[in-house]
Amino acid sequence: MPRDGTATRTAILDAAEALILESGFSAASVDRVIAAAGITKGSFFYHFDSKAALARALIDRFAALDHEKLDETLRRADALSDDPRQRMLAFVGLLQEEMAELTEPYPGCLFASYCAEAGLFDEATLQVVRDSMILWRERLGTRFANIARRHPPSIAVDPASLADMITVVYEGAFILSRTLREPQAVARQLAHYRNYLELLFPLDAQIRG
Repeated sequence: MPRDGTATRTAILDAAEALILESGFSAASVDRVIAAAGITKGSFFYHFDSKAALARALIDRFAALDHEKLDETLRRADALSDDPRQRMLAFVGLLQEEMAELTEPYPGCLFASYCAEAGLFDEATLQVVRDSMILWRERLGTRFANIARRHPPSIAVDPASLADMITVVYEGAFILSRTLREPQAVARQLAHYRNYLELLFPLDAQIRG
């Protein structure tokens, strides 16, 4: 019976992701990945015929997990209220709670790591990153547009740009957290974003009453 190579493939992906987040893709050589995963070179090339193939598999996995997390958190937030404003505040609050549990600085985002060394990847691989960011923009942008119709914003705002802001908050906070060695930096920045949304979309008189 042939051996199931799932565990070995996962070990390679996990080792490679950790190395890339720590020191970048160019520094994460195949030999370093092999050593970190505790496998042979033959095992590596059985699963991936090149470092480029590994890069694509990594970003595909990361994107799939990111999409699942987005869907799951939106579902949880939607279950808490029928009001679009409250749903979005709950969504950001759930993300904030998750980051508040960190005891070590967040290791970073594979999307950002790939963008920082974009010249090392082919267009198909980079498109996975773009598509993921566009997904967040579209999913959250639609929700912000719905909020604006029910709770007119205090200043003019573009829903898509407002949706992009959470990506900006996350990526900037990851850098801040690692640089200052402050695990709670991401949660604090998400709290600021949530406060901004509350101020941007004030409750109308009927709901306040």
